[in-house]
Amino acid sequence: MISIRHTLGSIGRSVVQVLVHVDRLARLGVDVFWWMFVAPLKGKGLRWRSAVEQMVRIGYDSVPIVCTISFFVGLIMAMQSAYQLERFGATIFVANLVAVSITRELGPLLTAIIIAGRSGSAIAAEIGTMKVAEELDALRTMGFNPIHFLVVPRTLAMMIMLPCLTILADLVGIFGGYLIGVFSLDISTIRYYNQTANALVMKDLISGLVKTEFFALIISAIGCYEGFMVEGGAEGVGKSTTASVVISIFLIIAADVFFTALFYSTL
Repeated sequence: MISIRHTLGSIGRSVVQVLVHVDRLARLGVDVFWWMFVAPLKGKGLRWRSAVEQMVRIGYDSVPIVCTISFFVGLIMAMQSAYQLERFGATIFVANLVAVSITRELGPLLTAIIIAGRSGSAIAAEIGTMKVAEELDALRTMGFNPIHFLVVPRTLAMMIMLPCLTILADLVGIFGGYLIGVFSLDISTIRYYNQTANALVMKDLISGLVKTEFFALIISAIGCYEGFMVEGGAEGVGKSTTASVVISIFLIIAADVFFTALFYSTL
């Protein structure tokens, strides 16, 4: 009987804790929405200079790692699909498989995971360090709202740069598949290009870019939230940074499953 009570109590406390985090995250989302869309109409402009700085950190500085991983994924996809398609004499369809899978799924998903690990963790660490150093309290004392000052520029930068990085990842991944097709499978450049162009339609690109906007919101929201929740000094910063990456990746994959099912049934 005691063990049952202990188990049920643990489950109840865990559920309550999750609901508390969901409530706080929802409040953060409402505040971000207000400062991003309503406040500018009332004369409180967006901090575009800070947003551009974040775009450089999130977007430009991430180009090498995103391109490298996307290129290797394109190579792997082409080699693995060719291994199966060669049995049927249909290696030309390597172009279809690589183009569609990268554009609809792997490009947006891998790019979001990379940015979650690289920039989402950085956001959590920056804001967490500021909280530990009492810089957030200093901002409030000087009349600055931390949401407007810190969260909104990062959210804007994430929402603008993640789709751009995804498009770049799509192109580089398709190029990796093209190299395997031309130099290993003896497919001519014209044939590979025509096959890729015929395989792709606009909804493939649109569905991938729609996902990236939600992925961007997840990464920025979780990173900022975990930064604001930091407690216990440097150790707390490390824990929140790790938590931001783990939670972001989990939610990104869950959102990808949801939108894939949604687009599969509607498009």
